[in-house]
Amino acid sequence: MSFLVFVSMTPIGKGESVSEYVARVVDIVDRSGLDYMLTPMGTIVEGESWEQVMSVLKEGFESLKKDCPRVSITMKIDYREGKEGRLKAKVRSVEEKIGREIKKAT
Repeated sequence: MSFLVFVSMTPIGKGESVSEYVARVVDIVDRSGLDYMLTPMGTIVEGESWEQVMSVLKEGFESLKKDCPRVSITMKIDYREGKEGRLKAKVRSVEEKIGREIKKAT
């Protein structure tokens, strides 16, 4: 089974640029060993179980909560049985249908 979770954690009241806070959460995701993709608007994390993914995201939230009294969190979750490696496979599937590689963030 596979869980794909898009998440964006944004501290409120910390100014226009919040990259130092985003970096904290991304560091936790990176150290978790889970597959993930950082995008300009959030991070997509892939894991085998609800508990696995949510424990990493909870750790990220707890890190922000220490000095961010308000945090806005947006999540979108896609669960599918019997599939793994969907982080890249979903993009490849679209490319196959288009018949070429598509532009990706660098």
